[in-house]
Amino acid sequence: MYIKSDREIEIMRSAGRIVAEVLEKMKEVIQPGITTKEIDQLAEEHIRKSGGIPAFLGYNGYPASVCASVNEEVVHGIPGHRVLRDGDIIGIDVGAFYNGYCGDAARTFEVGNCSEKAKRLIKVAEESFFAGVEYAQEGNRLQDISHAIQVHVESNGFSVVRSLVGHGIGKNMHEDPQVPNYGLPKRGPRLAAGLTLAIEPMINEGKFHVRTLSDGWTVVTSDGSLSAHYENTIVITANGPEILTKL
Repeated sequence: MYIKSDREIEIMRSAGRIVAEVLEKMKEVIQPGITTKEIDQLAEEHIRKSGGIPAFLGYNGYPASVCASVNEEVVHGIPGHRVLRDGDIIGIDVGAFYNGYCGDAARTFEVGNCSEKAKRLIKVAEESFFAGVEYAQEGNRLQDISHAIQVHVESNGFSVVRSLVGHGIGKNMHEDPQVPNYGLPKRGPRLAAGLTLAIEPMINEGKFHVRTLSDGWTVVTSDGSLSAHYENTIVITANGPEILTKL
């Protein structure tokens, strides 16, 4: 989507702020012993209390307000009775509509005492987002973002999921263009001010191959290795990218 007015960008900021507040709250509550269902309930409560509407709930039949993806689960893990254990990692993906516009972001959190490899995976996922967003500039090509993400991830010994991508965002949660996390630079549409994107590296400790479980939603690594996810909604401006889903 292309933002065309100051009012639209302010509403997008408000939607993004709600999402960012939920993820900030997750830092406080994610610990050994909590269930993924409890996490989902807390997230939905905050979204609604803030005047938002959970974007994921009911989307193509999805039954929860957040995606809670543990360890080898890449994305779209359905919250339930699973109890988080010391040493787990969990990706929380949150979307919220506010006054007709959507914000979408994800973070991967440590649960208690994680391995150094898990910590590094989480850190590289975050770093790869910022490596990519540096190229979210007027005049660049879309895959300049994709290429920068891939180079950072692979130079650190991890792999980039190929079959899942970021996306445009605005009045709908998923809009054109798709934003791959890999690819050759100087390819794809030229970027212009006003374009709103959800950039979301999904990276694996092992190989990039993934599969979907029988629930029809949960995507896991094919080799059982750990996966991490980091996402923000951004808008490209004349002065560079602005991250809308941070406090």
